[in-house]
Amino acid sequence: MADERPKNFEAWLTTVPKPICSDPLWAYAAYQKALFLSDLAWFDCGRLMKDIRGRVVAGQLYDAACSISANIEEGYSKGFGQDYARYLSIALGSTRETRGWYWRGRRLLSPEVLDHRFNLLGEIISLLMTTIPQQRRIKRK
Repeated sequence: MADERPKNFEAWLTTVPKPICSDPLWAYAAYQKALFLSDLAWFDCGRLMKDIRGRVVAGQLYDAACSISANIEEGYSKGFGQDYARYLSIALGSTRETRGWYWRGRRLLSPEVLDHRFNLLGEIISLLMTTIPQQRRIKRK
């Protein structure tokens, strides 16, 4: 599976190793979708790298896409409340940045790929926009 683009989210879920999916963080749907997106971005960046103009986009796109799940991971590990909300806000910024980089690379990616990525990014944005205010309301003891 390492060299094969995931067919869909459900098929990709079956490839996630137990140490990742047994972590309590795995229950957060935005995290699952962000990890899926980073896997997809890996392959999308391979396509972008074939064109000299796409190389700059590919580097920025991959960094931004991986930053989403990385910030969710780091924030979750700091505990709940304001700290977690801050990391989720950074992840939200990275999600929007990723959307922008997909737009910038649109001439080198198929309309179907772009449509799927924009929809997936929209789902992640919605999940983060719901969780951030919830976390901000949690008071630390």
